[in-house]
Amino acid sequence: MEGSITWVGIDAHKKTLAVAVLPPGSRVPEEFTVDNTESAIRKLGRRLTKAAKGREVRACYEAGTCGFTLQRRLDAAGVICEVIAPSLIPKKAGERFKTDRRDALKLAELSRAGVLTAVSPPTLEQEAMRDLCRCREAARADLHRVRHRLVKMLVRRGLVFDPHQRLWSVAHRRWIDGLFFENPVVRTVVAEYRLAIEQTERRLRALDKEIEKAAELPLYREHVAWLRCFRGIDTTVAMIIVAELHGVDRFESPRALAAYLGLVPTLHASGDSARHGKITKTGNGHIRRALVQASWQYRHRPAVGVALRKRREGQPERVLVRATSRRSTIMRPYSVRAATRE
Repeated sequence: MEGSITWVGIDAHKKTLAVAVLPPGSRVPEEFTVDNTESAIRKLGRRLTKAAKGREVRACYEAGTCGFTLQRRLDAAGVICEVIAPSLIPKKAGERFKTDRRDALKLAELSRAGVLTAVSPPTLEQEAMRDLCRCREAARADLHRVRHRLVKMLVRRGLVFDPHQRLWSVAHRRWIDGLFFENPVVRTVVAEYRLAIEQTERRLRALDKEIEKAAELPLYREHVAWLRCFRGIDTTVAMIIVAELHGVDRFESPRALAAYLGLVPTLHASGDSARHGKITKTGNGHIRRALVQASWQYRHRPAVGVALRKRREGQPERVLVRATSRRSTIMRPYSVRAATRE
């Protein structure tokens, strides 16, 4: 029964947990603070279950830097715990006071009212794979930065590569190799920049190999192979999608998935007027970034090259029909009419 549930709101931080407990039928909360350690969380679980006297205990906290460890530890202690999407928590207009105690109590009250939206926690294996993909994304960003430093240093000295050719191509690297600087300090700086580029490129190649090995695991092999049938999606992008979603079946419809990825347009409707804007860009930005990069391939003529033909070998017919359909694109525009119906 809902009236016999003990509701617990937790404002989680790296060192402490602010806890607010709402017993059944009570409006006066019990508030206290505990350490964010494994032993303290076990004691908290025993304390909550003992006070509930066999009744159900439901706790929640906001998704953030603490991850899902707290949720797993409370579940192991017999407390049902949910991780709440912070961006979907209702906020009072004009509220100017924010403390850990107030946040914990607010979570407990809103959880009892049933207006919070929980996120789907990944398993330990899924979280590890997600961290691997994000580590690769961080290495790719590092490579962009270290390359940018060298290029801008050369620009400051009037050394500009042919603007009609692509940077970091074979020709560009050969051009950098042929540069000579009389000043030994400048030679040292350029050598350090190039060393940083080489090290980051090695890191990126090593992470790509790890992702390719992970794609052969039974948990990911089939879904990755299906996604690789689409133009613009190879192993790395497919693994990012699979690892970040950790289960597409948790979405009720394709529109729900598009909304989760922030690919639906903003809508402001009042009376007879309706204005549609840019995509919302809410939700998981890692998948959205990968899909945007993959969609660039759809600017070109829809030809099937040798690599794509090889990726499609042995795949189910229903997947190939979807991948080769004229209406099939990585980011098909979300229709205004469908957005209006929602």
